Amino acid sequence: MIYPKKNKLITGFFHRYIGYIISRNFKAFNFNEVSIDANKSVLLLANHFGWWDGFLLYWLNHLLIKKKFHIMILEDTVRKVFFLKYMGAFSVVKNSRSMLESLQFTAELLNDPSNLVLVFPQARLYSNFIDDIHFERGLGRVIKQAAGKFQYVFAATFIEYFSHKKPSVNVYVQRHDEGIDHVDDLKPVFQQHYQQAKAQQTQIIV
Repeated sequence: MIYPKKNKLITGFFHRYIGYIISRNFKAFNFNEVSIDANKSVLLLANHFGWWDGFLLYWLNHLLIKKKFHIMILEDTVRKVFFLKYMGAFSVVKNSRSMLESLQFTAELLNDPSNLVLVFPQARLYSNFIDDIHFERGLGRVIKQAAGKFQYVFAATFIEYFSHKKPSVNVYVQRHDEGIDHVDDLKPVFQQHYQQAKAQQTQIIV
């Protein structure tokens, strides 16, 4: 497993770089305001549709949630893109012994109220406009081990061009406080948020 590393110089440089590439490549970055409990960590769950996902949600955390950012991503990706580990990335290898270590580390991060952990429950890329969000089972172990220490925040992200040369990003955010201690109970709640966000997105007229 690859753990996050600290280096203020590298982190500061790529923080500015992420802000730059988002402003350069998108017409707008839109999101709704939600209140965040400062006394609990955040488990951020989001749909996984493309290369931009992690960067966009890193920026959402910077602008809205304001916690220490961490993200679980595939180990091959961490090895290919060296700076990700300096931005809070840690690795997971599906269907391996080290996967348990990654899940345990996720739960440990959630014990600290200053942390945010971004997890894509789909664990692979899907279309930006699919109807059903697939949930991998490993998330259930994290929920059980970190029970009561964190708050859920759901993010459904959509990208549209409409009549503009550059696309706009719309992130629909919801905080969920009700106790959910099993992944089978979590999926329909996130699914409802995703469907409502998609319906809202498809009603936009330019």
